[in-house]
Amino acid sequence: MSRRRRITPSHRALAVRVAAIATVAVAIVSIALGIALDQLVSHRLTNQVSQEVTARLLQALRAQSTPPDSPRWEAAFASGGGSGRYGLGIYGTPVFLWEVAPDGAVVRATAGSPVLPTRAWTPQPAQRGETIGTTPFLLDSVPARAGGWFVAGESLAELVHVRSVLVTSEALAFPILIVVIFLGSLAIGIRSVVPVEDARRRQLEFTADASHELRTPLSVIQAELALSRDLSGDATQRESTLHRIAAESARLQRIVEDLLWLARFDSEPAPPGNEPIDLATIAEGCADRFAGLAAARRVTVSVQRPQDRSVLVVAPPEWVDRLAGVLVDNACRYAGEGGEVLIIVAISGPRAVLAVEDSGPGIPPSERDRLFDRFHRASDEAGGHGLGLAIADSVVRSTGGRWRLGEAAAGGARMEVSWPLG
Repeated sequence: MSRRRRITPSHRALAVRVAAIATVAVAIVSIALGIALDQLVSHRLTNQVSQEVTARLLQALRAQSTPPDSPRWEAAFASGGGSGRYGLGIYGTPVFLWEVAPDGAVVRATAGSPVLPTRAWTPQPAQRGETIGTTPFLLDSVPARAGGWFVAGESLAELVHVRSVLVTSEALAFPILIVVIFLGSLAIGIRSVVPVEDARRRQLEFTADASHELRTPLSVIQAELALSRDLSGDATQRESTLHRIAAESARLQRIVEDLLWLARFDSEPAPPGNEPIDLATIAEGCADRFAGLAAARRVTVSVQRPQDRSVLVVAPPEWVDRLAGVLVDNACRYAGEGGEVLIIVAISGPRAVLAVEDSGPGIPPSERDRLFDRFHRASDEAGGHGLGLAIADSVVRSTGGRWRLGEAAAGGARMEVSWPLG
C-alpha cells in the first residue's frame, strides 16, 4: 500500500529555490565552458593558419636558390603553394606569397592575391594580424637573399566566420539549455524536497501528538493522586483510585516503550540477524500470547495454516513477532465483545502471506491513507494510542514486505502482509 505525497506551496517554493540555484550554477559552468571552447577552437585554427603561412615562407626560401623561372618558384607562387593543402577547409582560402623589393614595392605575387600596401618591411618577432582592404590577414615575413622580403599571408575570414558561428550557436542554445536545466532541476527538486518536507511535517506532528498522549495519562495520575489525599479513610475509594493510577501508569509505560522502539528504528540501527522463520509458528505463538486478553473480551482467536508444509520467510524473528502481535492486538480491540479473530498463514504464488481478520466494523476507505500515521486512530472505541500500526508499517517496509488491506469474510478488516518465500 502506498500513501500519497502532498505537494504544498512550501514544497514548491523550496523546489523553485533549489532549481534556481542549480540553474545559476550550471549557467556559470556553461558560460565558462563555452568561453574555453571558443578559445580552444580559435587557438587551434589560428595555429593551423600560422603553420601554413610558415610553410609557404619556407617553400619560398628554398626556391630562391634556383633560377626565377624554375618549377620551385612556380610552385612557391602557385595558388595552393604546391602542397594541395591550404586554408581551413571551409572555403579553401589560399596562402598568398609576395616577393617585396627593398623599397617595399611588390616584385611578384601569387595569382589573385590582394594588393599589398607599399611600405618598408622590417624584421618582426612574431606573426601579426593586419587588414588588407577589408579582409583580416595573418602575415609573416622573412628576408630574401636579394635584399628584399618574402611576405606570406592567409585570410582570417574563415576564422572570424567560425568564431561567429560558435558564438551565435551558443547564444541560441544557451536560453534553451537554461530552460531545460531549470525545468529538470525543478522536477528533481520537487521529488527530492517532498520526502524531506514530509519528514519534517511528520516530525512536528509526531512531537505534538506525543506531547498530547504523554500529557493525558500524567494528568490523570496527578488528578487521582490529589483525589486520593482526600480519601484517607475510605479504603474502597482508595483502592479504586490506585487501580486507575495503575492502569494509566501501564498505558504511559506502553506509550513510552513504543516511542523508544520507533526512535531506535528511525535511527536505522543494525537490524537483528535475518534467518528463515516459519510464519505458522509465529502465528500460533501470537494466538497463545493473546489468549488471556481475548478471553477477557470474549473474543475467539484461531489460526488457519497449511498442514502439509512450512511457510518460511527470511527476516528478523523479533520484528515479525512484533508485527504479528500488533495486528492481533488491533484485531482483538476492534472485534468487539463476542467477536472473532482469525490469523491466516498461507502461500500465494511465490509469496508467503500472514493475514489477520476480525469481525469488527472494518476500515473505512477514507481512513486507509492515514492508517499507518503515528498517533492516528480510526476510532476511539477500541482504545490504544495509535502507535501500533506505525510500528507494524516500519517492520513491513524494513523487511521487504507488502501490505494489502481488504474486508474479512466475517465483515471486519483484513490486514495482510506478504513476503517472498524463504
